[in-house]
Amino acid sequence: MSQRLYKTIYDIARTVNSSLDPSEVMAAIAEQVTRAMDAKGCFIRVLDTRETMLKPGGFYGLSDRYARKGPVEVGKSRLDQEVLQGKTVTITDVSADDRFQYPKEAMAEGIVSLVVVPLNARDRVIGVLRVYSGESRVFSEEEMDFLQCIADLSGLALENARMYKALKRASELANEFNYRVFED
Repeated sequence: MSQRLYKTIYDIARTVNSSLDPSEVMAAIAEQVTRAMDAKGCFIRVLDTRETMLKPGGFYGLSDRYARKGPVEVGKSRLDQEVLQGKTVTITDVSADDRFQYPKEAMAEGIVSLVVVPLNARDRVIGVLRVYSGESRVFSEEEMDFLQCIADLSGLALENARMYKALKRASELANEFNYRVFED
């Protein structure tokens, strides 16, 4: 793996450990991945609680119009169905691949190729990390290994932030309960 990709892994590990705000962490990761891969953009999407939609987690290099084009419905996206089963998927031309849910919007955005890797946390897939290219591109094994490493770090960061938020809420509820009990 190149020195640049190793440095990005290190930088992302530092980012992950510096904040417990999921949206802040995911946006920073998307930016760092885009720059390291010399790509058009990166989008991290996370499964909703019912596991039927992929919600935005963070993006970089893409227009707001494209990023907010609509939900990614897992049932309508064969691409994401494959990735959510743990597979890495590459598409050299999104306009010619029927697994891609929004080909017209991608063409308008200037997206030609992409690679999508599963976002893993605690032995389950919780989302996807997508990297977009503005030209036809074949992603190397090194790049896909790098992206899987980043996706795994991202998944752990997201799960840690979720656990922190849940613990904080539980602590607030416990304090509120104790306050009420001792007030009466």
